[in-house]
Amino acid sequence: MEKQQQSLIVKDGVNYLIPFILVTFCFALWGFANDITNPMVKAFSKIFRMSVTDGTLVQVAFYGGYFCMAFPAAIFIRKFSYKAGVLMGLGLYAAGALLFFPAKAIGIYGCFLIAYFIMTCGLSFLETSCNPYILTMGPAETATRRLNMAQCFNPCGSIIGMFVAMNFIQAKLNPMSSDERALLSDTEFEALKDADLSVLISPYLIIGLVIVGMLLLMRFTKMPKIGDANHDIHFLVTIKRIFALKYYREGVIAQFFYVGAQIMCWTFIIQYGTRVFMAEGMDEQAAEVLSQRFNIFAMLFFICSRFIATFLMKYVKPAMLLAIFGVLAMVFTLGVIGFQDRLGMYCLVCVSGCMSLMFPTIYGIALDGLGDDAKFGAAGLIMAILGGSVLPPLQAMIIDEGTLMGMPATNISFVLPLICFLVVTAYGYRIHIKKHL
Repeated sequence: MEKQQQSLIVKDGVNYLIPFILVTFCFALWGFANDITNPMVKAFSKIFRMSVTDGTLVQVAFYGGYFCMAFPAAIFIRKFSYKAGVLMGLGLYAAGALLFFPAKAIGIYGCFLIAYFIMTCGLSFLETSCNPYILTMGPAETATRRLNMAQCFNPCGSIIGMFVAMNFIQAKLNPMSSDERALLSDTEFEALKDADLSVLISPYLIIGLVIVGMLLLMRFTKMPKIGDANHDIHFLVTIKRIFALKYYREGVIAQFFYVGAQIMCWTFIIQYGTRVFMAEGMDEQAAEVLSQRFNIFAMLFFICSRFIATFLMKYVKPAMLLAIFGVLAMVFTLGVIGFQDRLGMYCLVCVSGCMSLMFPTIYGIALDGLGDDAKFGAAGLIMAILGGSVLPPLQAMIIDEGTLMGMPATNISFVLPLICFLVVTAYGYRIHIKKHL
């Protein structure tokens, strides 16, 4: 088993273990950023006395950075190297995180959105660099398995992000409810907002310093120059060539809907759980903290499921496995919609397990056979992360309705992830039919 695992990162007699570990650590770093941010929709809504829809501007800024920077990142990587792309990503990530300090001093919501946007421009560089970089660090036939293995560490960072959000932000924010805050005078509100923002920014400042350390480590470590030989940039020709490939074009669409589903499920588990637990008699803050605990359970299940899925790929074709997990995700999402008690929360946790293999598997399938065009192909797939910016506000608008068709609007809103999983399932099944039947 050890020999087999080692062969995943050995190519032409060269062992890429150290570079693989360093690049894989970057997966954990952007996982941390993603999942410390999801609960901030609820936190900012409370701190600035806003609606859920206004709070989702955090997600618009966060995932909008991915969209705007993906192709510039690909051009940068093509001109220089994968390593240069990683360093640029870490630099922007650190800059965005450290900008939370002046944003707090100014005290305007928009300043935080700018910080998020800069931070995720860095994450866009990282994902555009690291995903295809991992694909090159070993034999082509094990590339999708290798990417799934590296992606296993992404949710490890996510769990740390959730843990920090729950214990060092949500638990330390003033427990005053949204309704009580609405009754405060302007002076009282400003004092409370300043105290809560001081709590909120601390983890971001710490992670910013950690990223600076990681940047220095990567800068002075020798990294492989696989795929860095061709620095010619024929942007429009390359884009036209890769988007002419149906399996790639449909992969970008599937990735858009998958990321939208993921962000909706992991963001609005807080709203979903808060409603369920407050109906059981808990106060709002206790319900939020317990909901975040369920979010951590969901991520643990996500991690375990990803390792299982990586193992199953030895026996089941990736596209078929993607379709199977998509069907299971739809079944559990129907449970999220239909149940109005803790059973719905349990179903939402199970949805995370079904999502575990989707991102890297869509990614690996879509980039299969692109060669050096994978740098621009990766950018298209990273741009598809825009789904995490576009779809959550739509779900938030439904949630803000309160009640629809005699049911909690929070439950009804999960029709959107259901549609997303249908698209992913169809992609996996179509690719399997085309390639293997």
